[in-house]
Amino acid sequence: MDLPPTIRFEKRGHIAIVTIARPDAMNALTKDMLLGLDRAFAAIEADPELWVSILTAEGDRAFCCGMDLKEAIPAMTSGDSLGYDDPTKRQFSDVFKPIIAAINGLCIAGGLETVVHTDIRIAAEHARFGLGEVRWGLVPAGGSHVRLPQQMPWPVAMQLLLTGEQIDAQRAYEVGFLNEVVPKEQLLARALEWAEKICRNGPLAVRTAKEIAVRALGLERGFVLEKALAAKVFASEDAQEGPRAFAEKRPPRFRGR
Repeated sequence: MDLPPTIRFEKRGHIAIVTIARPDAMNALTKDMLLGLDRAFAAIEADPELWVSILTAEGDRAFCCGMDLKEAIPAMTSGDSLGYDDPTKRQFSDVFKPIIAAINGLCIAGGLETVVHTDIRIAAEHARFGLGEVRWGLVPAGGSHVRLPQQMPWPVAMQLLLTGEQIDAQRAYEVGFLNEVVPKEQLLARALEWAEKICRNGPLAVRTAKEIAVRALGLERGFVLEKALAAKVFASEDAQEGPRAFAEKRPPRFRGR
């Protein structure tokens, strides 16, 4: 499997462990890493001996702080889809084997957008969650507008989407976004326990249960709408000003156009 060195892949019996491994950059994702994640999970989906996967990250500062802005902002504001050309698809949307997220720290922007497409979620006690894009004149376009209000109460989802604020792991657990919060030293072990529990069930039945649940949501229409409306934001003057202000470490001067 052709993966960048920043994406690690390990098999443990019927369990695959995929690790984002760029801790020096708070596990920020590049386009190559996004495509590597897609290849890793396509391989899991195609391998009859792999029944469940764990997605985690190296280090304990961050699970993922989103896309590498030096690469992502110029790409998105110029119309680059970063590898997702089909407007009806998002990350892992064709993966019907269960994905367990083991969240070991800051989980914001594209990191949170990755987690919303997973199934079981365990977080370390110090993890935090947020979507800060609106603070810089942008919107998260990885499916969060569609999935987040399905996965937590509307007011909390809107708090994240509209204010750019973060919530801690305990709050995320209280509103139903997480299955469990554990000390960071126990995170991977607990994720493996969940994976082993799932592996004791019939693999065809488990995969089919997820596929029915996902397909019944009818996500494709929402994804198309999100992509079309987000494109207008990324083409705006504000979308140029926000990242420029971020880079210059100053408050942005938005004009609403």
